Amino acid sequence: TEADCLAIIGPNGSGKSTLGRSLNGLVCPTEGRVLVNGMDTADPENQWEIYRQVGMIFQNPDNQLVSTTVERELAFGLENIGLPTHEMHERVEWALDRFHLSAYRQYPPHRLSGGEKQRLAIAAVVAMHPRYLVCDEPTALLDPASRAEILSLILSLRQEYQMGVIYITQYPDEAVMMDR
Repeated sequence: TEADCLAIIGPNGSGKSTLGRSLNGLVCPTEGRVLVNGMDTADPENQWEIYRQVGMIFQNPDNQLVSTTVERELAFGLENIGLPTHEMHERVEWALDRFHLSAYRQYPPHRLSGGEKQRLAIAAVVAMHPRYLVCDEPTALLDPASRAEILSLILSLRQEYQMGVIYITQYPDEAVMMDR
């Protein structure tokens, strides 16, 4: 349900990431169906709406960041969903502030630390206002302090924006922090 946090935990190779990717239509099942709010992820007519509703954060933010500056990275997804320019600027400013990235506005993302890159990847997705956020082991490549920061951030976003979270992890201490 919306605003719930669901943990998915299991060993490497158990299908956690495949399940996560199937929830936003990046992977379509060869058997059965995956429905998001009643929309079949395999139906091409639903893909755009599913991408809009289900944001995805990956384990390695380097695989998700595509722009030359932090500011451009935040605007990239907003441009793709066709936001009017004034609203796009407002959301970029909001994200820079909310995710403590203002000082890095003109930095190339590759110059950020691992935790900062993951915070940027999360900010870029959350700025698009998804209903659900699928987090595929977002802390796996981080040091303990950054792990705690990113986990705390994700839990606070769920509360603030009533966003459902599907949290994929190998860490039992993270899984128990979720609702289910």
